[in-house]
Amino acid sequence: MLNLGKKQVKFVSLAVAAFFMLGVVGLALSQSSTTSVAAAAGSSSNIGVVNQKLLISQHPDMAKAQETMQAEIDSASKDFDTKSATMNDKEKQEYFAQIQQRLAVKDQEIFNPIINKVDAAIKAVADAKGLAVVMDKNNVVYGGQDITDDVGKKITGK
Repeated sequence: MLNLGKKQVKFVSLAVAAFFMLGVVGLALSQSSTTSVAAAAGSSSNIGVVNQKLLISQHPDMAKAQETMQAEIDSASKDFDTKSATMNDKEKQEYFAQIQQRLAVKDQEIFNPIINKVDAAIKAVADAKGLAVVMDKNNVVYGGQDITDDVGKKITGK
């Protein structure tokens, strides 16, 4: 595919390591703030839990969205292959970065509406059940009212 020099490999490795570290820090910060909010709310109100990843993956629009994203990826790959044939390594890297940015934007355009619909359904069910806080099921060790099935029914209309 790409023949990268030692400097380029080091740069890519450092970039991957930096993104990984930022992700770990972000996850740690989100975990600590979620736990404190739940602890504060737990004493005076009901807490709901939901499997958001499951609801997103089972959303009726997800199959079409995945097909659309795969078509974008395939198109970008073909575009890169044809246009990069005459480029030097530096130009290839820059063009590859541009394609990655374009695909990241497209990913958000395609999947954010589904995530927003799931979040709206979660909020509607939580409001109907009088829940003040809803947390992702993967962040809860014990307790909470599981509303995943109710949200799924709201999304599908069944």
